[in-house]
Amino acid sequence: MAALKLAIGNKNYSSWSMRPWLALRANDIPFTETVIPLYTDDPADKEKILAFSRAGKVPVLLDGDITVWDSLSIIEYIAERYPEKKLWPDDAAARARARSVCAEMHSGFAALRNECGMNLHRPVRAVALSEDAKANVVRVQEIWRDCRARYAAQGPFLFGRFGAADAMYAPVVHRFRTYAIEVGPEARAYMETMMALPAFQEWTRDGIAETLVIEKFENV
Repeated sequence: MAALKLAIGNKNYSSWSMRPWLALRANDIPFTETVIPLYTDDPADKEKILAFSRAGKVPVLLDGDITVWDSLSIIEYIAERYPEKKLWPDDAAARARARSVCAEMHSGFAALRNECGMNLHRPVRAVALSEDAKANVVRVQEIWRDCRARYAAQGPFLFGRFGAADAMYAPVVHRFRTYAIEVGPEARAYMETMMALPAFQEWTRDGIAETLVIEKFENV
């Protein structure tokens, strides 16, 4: 069986790429990765992305002649391809909740994304957040607190064992850390659990080691 191939953007900046990469690596699923620099003036980089997917965006997963794009779609595909990894909870109610919080992350939290872009190179310091971004921070913590209250007996992650929801919220852990966002004790404990995950640490090391600087993401 051929190994999966995952095309991703810069690890320092690409929060969307982090999600499926983490879902694969944290679950010991073999894959090869291709890092394609984003937001460069080199037309060859754009062509590299288009060679993977006509959508023109990363991440993109290749599994033989199957192409899957968009972070959440890739995670869904991985969950179907490797059911033994249990990226979604077995229990129907928990699974519905996990899918809901993943979809909420996928489509929401625009203010937090825009005001606190992922940038692992950035020195840790706070910024003034808009009311919308503050509301996003409150809602993320509410989700984490609720999940941990419901499923703590099954393990230290959002739904017990590491799964799709943890992969989807992983970049928020970086955002909260990088922008010195104050969080409650439950959120802090979950962040520490995520930051101790070997796959999370690997992505972080790789991102910090990158040398490409994208100026428009360095002004926050």
